Amino acid sequence: MVISLKAGGTGLNLTAATNVIHYDLWWNPAVEDQATDRAYRIGQANNVFVHRLISLGTFEEKIDEMITAKKELAELTVTAGESRLSELSNEELREIFMLED
Repeated sequence: MVISLKAGGTGLNLTAATNVIHYDLWWNPAVEDQATDRAYRIGQANNVFVHRLISLGTFEEKIDEMITAKKELAELTVTAGESRLSELSNEELREIFMLED
């Protein structure tokens, strides 16, 4: 099945697929992730391999660099916030959730 990222990113469960080939890029990395996840559904018993086609010397390289930077920034943001929550002491947690009279 050949389908674009936007059309293939919603409403499909493609558990018969074991290879996902992204031949078009999108500005938002979540769109690509969502399209990839169509093959990673309940019932998928096989490994899924993801391939991204990017032509050298084209604007696709620039888009790929931008997507990579966005993913790295998102990872830093999520990781930093989550680690702080796991480092709170019991007393700090009590203060956060304490109700005032």
